[in-house]
Amino acid sequence: MSELGEAIKEYLGELARESASAHTLRSYGTDLRQFEGYFTRPGLAPPAPSDFDQWQLREWLADLHGQGLSKVTIRRKLAAVRGMFDCQLRRGRIGVNRAKLLTTPKMPQCLPEVPTEQQTNGLIDEIAAGKLERPMPKRDLALFEVLYGCGLRISEAVGMDVADLDLAEGWVKVRGKRKKERQVPVPGRALASIKAWLEERPPHGDPAAVYLNQRGGRLTDRGARGIVKMYAVALAGDAGLHPHSLRHAYATHLLTAGADLRAIQELLGHASLSTTQKYTKLSLKDLMRVYDEAHPRA
Repeated sequence: MSELGEAIKEYLGELARESASAHTLRSYGTDLRQFEGYFTRPGLAPPAPSDFDQWQLREWLADLHGQGLSKVTIRRKLAAVRGMFDCQLRRGRIGVNRAKLLTTPKMPQCLPEVPTEQQTNGLIDEIAAGKLERPMPKRDLALFEVLYGCGLRISEAVGMDVADLDLAEGWVKVRGKRKKERQVPVPGRALASIKAWLEERPPHGDPAAVYLNQRGGRLTDRGARGIVKMYAVALAGDAGLHPHSLRHAYATHLLTAGADLRAIQELLGHASLSTTQKYTKLSLKDLMRVYDEAHPRA
């Protein structure tokens, strides 16, 4: 294995020890192997991490742009390469991380589409009414109630264990990115739906997991996304609604109702307040919509 290959392996191992998500490990692994492949010439090993210069890295970045890749994809690939060189820098194998001198593509300031309170509650009420024939309707309802009522990421929801729930006090321990834990209150309707689901959950299934699939195993991220999309299309006619839409709705509706921004940051598990601040723009956008619809001089 080349020195660059060893550096990549070492960095991915470090990420795994830091409890990076499976998705991050898979994406970064693919990005870094493509990076190594770009610099590997027939019959020759790629440059060692210490041999890279700024022109080589700029050429690689220009090639990514030339492929027509999205800015999101290029930013992720650049983050993976920077992380790998940072790992080498910490170990004293290089003197400077030249990848950090590359210009990061700027993202357009696009606000996510957020369903209104009426749309969100209307959809969940229709699920509760049993409008669709489903094998585990109480599980589906509990999933929607928790995604909207607690603002969880889909990975956090399917990763919930029964032991994480305090049903008496109405709290759940959530393991977020990099396994960082936080306590999130569970509102009344979500709590009731979880209790109803746990009472009829198949006894032969995974005893730890809250949400099970039809085979009795833990519901996967992909499986949960499929459930959300199916209901969104069938009941709301909205193919664009996804689990993160409910998380966006949770934060936006809390802010519109007057919740403190730092409190929302803690509830969402954001490391930086700047990540949470985008919801102030969403809230203002919603207020402007109400104004335009209601004010006689709008």
